[in-house]
Amino acid sequence: MCPNCEDFARTVLLLGQLALYADMGGADLDFVEAVSPSLAASLPEPPPGTFPPGYDPEDGPTYPGEDS
Repeated sequence: MCPNCEDFARTVLLLGQLALYADMGGADLDFVEAVSPSLAASLPEPPPGTFPPGYDPEDGPTYPGEDS
């Protein structure tokens, strides 16, 4: 596995585990609130082939409450 692929997969796994932890009774939500933005910001670019060719994450429907 390429180094960027490994980093991406590991970071996504950690974000998922953090989300599961946040839903547990007695979870330290201050910890979750402090760690989650940093972890999300450290997410590297997705490895090639993760999304279909021409995929634009900024392109999509306007959802209720979003500015047009």
